[in-house]
Amino acid sequence: MLLSHSLDHGVLVVTVHEDPGVGGRAVLLAQISDLVRAYRPAPVVIVLDDSAARGAVVSVVLRVHRLCRGLGTLMSVATHSAPTRRALEVGADTGGTRLVVHARVDTAVSAAFAAAA
Repeated sequence: MLLSHSLDHGVLVVTVHEDPGVGGRAVLLAQISDLVRAYRPAPVVIVLDDSAARGAVVSVVLRVHRLCRGLGTLMSVATHSAPTRRALEVGADTGGTRLVVHARVDTAVSAAFAAAA
């Protein structure tokens, strides 16, 4: 299973379980984008499991961030991988809402819930 999702205190939590590779980026992007639109205006936290914290997924997350910015939806990311957190922070678009990257899922969900309240 590539991803799963749940609602936690009104926050859409999308967990990416594995790296789809370069060939699977479009499918992953479409799946996450559909969820973001379906649960709008809920804030979004994308959780990257350790096996998913790779270049192809980073690219998808950055594209979803641009989508969320355009929709006016708050989005953040949680991953244990320090190199992935740095890559997301460096690659994020600086115009509009800043991409917030957390090391812990509970912190990301709590912050998204508080920001949306």
